[in-house]
Amino acid sequence: MKPDIPFRASTPFTDSWEHFDVALSDRVLTVTLNRPDKLNAITFDAYADLRDLFRELPHRDICDAVVLTGAGKGFCSGGDVNEIIGELIEMDPKELLEFTRMTGTVVQNMRECPIPIIAALNGTAAGAGAVLAMASDFRIVTPRTKFRFLFTNVGLSGGDMGTCYLLPRLIGLGRATEVLMFGDAITGEDAVQIGLANRCVDPDDLLTTAKEYAERLVSGPTFAYQTTKTLLNREADMTLHGALEMEAMTQAHLMQTHDHREFHRAFNAGERPAWAGR
Repeated sequence: MKPDIPFRASTPFTDSWEHFDVALSDRVLTVTLNRPDKLNAITFDAYADLRDLFRELPHRDICDAVVLTGAGKGFCSGGDVNEIIGELIEMDPKELLEFTRMTGTVVQNMRECPIPIIAALNGTAAGAGAVLAMASDFRIVTPRTKFRFLFTNVGLSGGDMGTCYLLPRLIGLGRATEVLMFGDAITGEDAVQIGLANRCVDPDDLLTTAKEYAERLVSGPTFAYQTTKTLLNREADMTLHGALEMEAMTQAHLMQTHDHREFHRAFNAGERPAWAGR
């Protein structure tokens, strides 16, 4: 029982995750997809664990930033061709819809998780791997990184796991149309140029840079960061009038927080604020 965590009843937290590696240090949670022999291709169980991880994190108060990366030479090559596609072609329509809704919930939970997610893309990010990167809040790449949105290449719609919603918001409708229709590779440098990635760094500096982002988030006003992510998501489908009202109410709320008062105290004292995330 964890009395410091509010509003928990009978549902337990997950004690261990079997389908990727998880490491926690100084309130940074590093999630590593770990099937390097298959470029970290995702299985049914890995999808389900990712869905549940990002649903649980907002309730656990164990981290203020997440780094998502892959072991070996790639980030994630997408769904495992044999373990997933080989099974899907044998399923009936009801089972298929259950699967596609489950994979969509992975993205929904990533976006609705207020904790910022940094994707460190050490190589190929294809299919569902590209979507996991896109659903993150920051994307750090290297010259070796290649994004591939391959859904039409296997005879499916380019709109998968929210891609047709998220990608145009990152790179614009025209570029997103070309990317999703043809599935051509996007290099790390090009990803930065078109807004798909935040920074392109040397491969040896990838995890260091991702951890620097994470440490900056962890050491800052974490409640303000989480609220900003929430507003970025909620306002995407709102009218200007609704967005202005939501921002007014949110800002009025944050003006009552410890961190806002701490900024004022530190400013007048000539000190760095001691952020508390409250």
